[in-house]
Amino acid sequence: MTGLSLLSGPDPRAGMETAAAHLSRLGPLPSAGTELIDLLDRSDLRGRGGAAFPVGRKWRSVAERGGSGPVVLVNGAEGEPLSRKDRVLMEARPHLVLDGAALAARATGAGEVVLYVGAEHAGAVSALRRALAERPEAERRSTRIATAPARYVSGEETAAVHFLNEGVALPTSLPPRPYERGADGRPTLVQNVESLAHAAMIARHGDRWFRDLGRGEAAGTALLTLSGAVAVPGVLEVAQGSTVGEAVTGGGGLGAPARAVLLGGYFGGWVAAEQAWGLPLDAPALRDRGHSLGCGVVAVLPEHRCGVVESARIITYLAEQSARQCGPCVFGLRAAAAAMHRLAVTGAEPDDLERLRRWSGELSGRGACHHPDGAAGFLLSALRVFDEEFLHHHRRGGCSVRAREAA
Repeated sequence: MTGLSLLSGPDPRAGMETAAAHLSRLGPLPSAGTELIDLLDRSDLRGRGGAAFPVGRKWRSVAERGGSGPVVLVNGAEGEPLSRKDRVLMEARPHLVLDGAALAARATGAGEVVLYVGAEHAGAVSALRRALAERPEAERRSTRIATAPARYVSGEETAAVHFLNEGVALPTSLPPRPYERGADGRPTLVQNVESLAHAAMIARHGDRWFRDLGRGEAAGTALLTLSGAVAVPGVLEVAQGSTVGEAVTGGGGLGAPARAVLLGGYFGGWVAAEQAWGLPLDAPALRDRGHSLGCGVVAVLPEHRCGVVESARIITYLAEQSARQCGPCVFGLRAAAAAMHRLAVTGAEPDDLERLRRWSGELSGRGACHHPDGAAGFLLSALRVFDEEFLHHHRRGGCSVRAREAA
């Protein structure tokens, strides 16, 4: 496991880097204040939690609110089942995350920092707690840890704020957005842990250094979680703009012939393997091509696994993990999951495939939050990439992959 920026230095598998080792390697935290926001703007750092929103613009929107004292909410919930990159970062480089949080607090005028970490990520919670004990007293007094419930939607930014306010980690309708009225009604910066760690490195080395780490028009590096048919699954740091094929090679290459790649996690989408290898790992470039980098998941589906069965499993999970606050989740996703299960496992009803095609276009934009949008996007990609397999399941009531294996 090697890195170009965040994971450079000692092997992350060795565990938490202490404050002394961190300071010896990177030097003290710069005394940057609001001017850091201009630096972030020039660096083109974008959020690494999934939305890829410009980090400098996000910090500025909170700093300009001021008012009763902003809050920095450090988002380490990582509810995506295929992602491990935030956990690795928090466990191995907790001081880099805390550096970013401290800088965000200075730049926005925040008086409180909340480390919002998934309750099941025990190693990350422990590392952050030990690292916090090594920080200056003033920082310790203004920082606390809150454990996020183990749900897919817990990391959504309004869900995180809702949890701090009401103890319920479910998304809320917008507006107001967290930067307008968040924790305790105060302007709140919700920022993913990887984004904050990058900000800490940019504060030390500058915007040009960060941009030069990327390839072509892309800036910086990104943490990826490789899984599925790769020789060495795990977390890998790559230059933004590297291709999917280069990332898989960095993970030791393919462990088996590939059928497709799930790019971006459960809120991302499937891409046929032969089309995936040349795609650039850069959020804006992928968006232009109709794909998403999401939270940096690259999961390779091997030839011997059925795309319909795998997609049915994921849609069922997303239906179970929904906020269940409105019709598209309560009725739409549940119906889609039931139809997918029949197609994949028990035998389809005559109209199931046509219904799925229709629902994949009707679910988006109708929910109180973006959960049904993400699920609909994933469903649409499955119907497109595994079109022939869906037809086989629909017409013959079985799986062509199993049929080939039995032949």
